[in-house]
Amino acid sequence: MEKQAAFFALIAATVALGGCASYPPVAPADSTKSRFEGATFSGETVVLGRPVPNEETYRVFRQAATGYISVATVRDNVEETATKQCERLGKAVHPVRETASKPPHILGNFPRVEWTFQCVDKPSGPGSQSERLDQIERLKKLLDSGAITRVEYDREKARILGMQ
Repeated sequence: MEKQAAFFALIAATVALGGCASYPPVAPADSTKSRFEGATFSGETVVLGRPVPNEETYRVFRQAATGYISVATVRDNVEETATKQCERLGKAVHPVRETASKPPHILGNFPRVEWTFQCVDKPSGPGSQSERLDQIERLKKLLDSGAITRVEYDREKARILGMQ
């Protein structure tokens, strides 16, 4: 009986530790390594924008604790983290590249997303035409890569254009 209890405690601890979400801090991209580099499960990379010269590039990575969380949910967390980082600097987020895990999200290949991004000066007019076009262009790239669905694309596009 005692051995059985110890066995179940060991299994519970293994599951708890193996299923932990990963929330490392935002870090400069030039001094950190991608979490996808050398990983057992690779990801798919999509270019979201051209780097702005003379601006520091940052890296943010998030991984879900289970395979039941969607990549879209993890992506939202990454975007929110990047946006908050830039807001602390009084700037706007400019995504450069996204790497996301590929399904199936089982056996340790939990949904994960990594962005490299820059914090750039905010556009002169809030919600300027070029900013909206950049956001829609990034969404289209995510749609074309299969990272988001057509429904998610249409919903976000409508939000950006102020139609929702």
